[in-house]
Amino acid sequence: MDRGRRANQVLVNKNSKIYMDLKDIVRDHALPYLPAKSLFRFTGVCRDWKLDILTPFFAHKQSNCFSDISGFFYQSRADPPSFISLDRNAYGVPDPCLKFLPEPVDIRTSSNGLLCCQGRDGYKAYYICNPVTKKWKKLPKANADHGSDPAIVLIFEPSLLNFVAEYKLVCAFPSVDFDNGYEFEIYSSKEGSWRVSGEIYFGNKTLVPRSGVHVNDIVYWQAMGSQILVFDLKMERTQLLYGDFYGTGGCAALGLMDGKLCLTKAQSSGLIVNVLSNAYTNTMEMNSKARTWKTKHQITLSPSPFAPAADRLSSNIMFASGNVVLFRSGGKIYSYNLKTKETQCVGDEFDYDARIVSHVNSLVEI
Repeated sequence: MDRGRRANQVLVNKNSKIYMDLKDIVRDHALPYLPAKSLFRFTGVCRDWKLDILTPFFAHKQSNCFSDISGFFYQSRADPPSFISLDRNAYGVPDPCLKFLPEPVDIRTSSNGLLCCQGRDGYKAYYICNPVTKKWKKLPKANADHGSDPAIVLIFEPSLLNFVAEYKLVCAFPSVDFDNGYEFEIYSSKEGSWRVSGEIYFGNKTLVPRSGVHVNDIVYWQAMGSQILVFDLKMERTQLLYGDFYGTGGCAALGLMDGKLCLTKAQSSGLIVNVLSNAYTNTMEMNSKARTWKTKHQITLSPSPFAPAADRLSSNIMFASGNVVLFRSGGKIYSYNLKTKETQCVGDEFDYDARIVSHVNSLVEI
């Protein structure tokens, strides 16, 4: 009889996830994948959600789970920055003008929720901040003169092992000691200091300052003449890469898609997205069929928003990474989503030389 009673007994683990309340399942398995603006709104759902969302552990988890391009900081000449949201209900920042920083700044570059700005006073210090939380850090003075419009790239890869963001800044600057040379200065948040690399690139090339992209420990800058300057962070070596900018009239942009360097350019009917296939085709034997670039997307836009190449100021690709392509046309700014294939007008443009920097609506801690 004892055996029969034991057979009818059911052992239940009270901690099993199948017995969790729906709100707890959503909290643990859905909320970390949402943007910061939506999360702040959800703090009003219940006390438990509010307490959980406001913890450093949740911020760390969300910064590793959410990585969608949410919008762009836009800055025209001497004006303060503004924010262009790709979805005003979901994405936003509390202070688009960045007035929480101790001085007026120029936006420079960004990476996975962190924004790099440069002050206008004194030694023009760099600031790393999270515009969502309004937390910031002022970096020490660089060793070299980076110029008035530095070719600088911010590198931040979220890691489950690091509760505080570890990041690097890499700047390519014209050498003062060698004609037609470029040197590289690197800031490491882990070391808390700048250092100039021993590598020097010799070549009569002019870099496009705001074109820098980081992909898998390699930084790429667009150079004049359909070329791309490559700087390997691990080896600290440079090389020149064919850029396939021919015929674009400058209407092209470097970016990151699916872990690979991409080059998005305009054509008469729409967009072509090429990905880097082989960076070493220049070392291969003659008549090799290996190609540097392969076409990933060929997108038809009707009507085409792109003016002829000769009129590249009125129509240009401003950004292309992830699933988002941002371009200007006829005094307006449009975004195209590669996943949904939707085009939307996100704002007016009054300055063709304005800076524009992407933003991920993350809770990352500095």
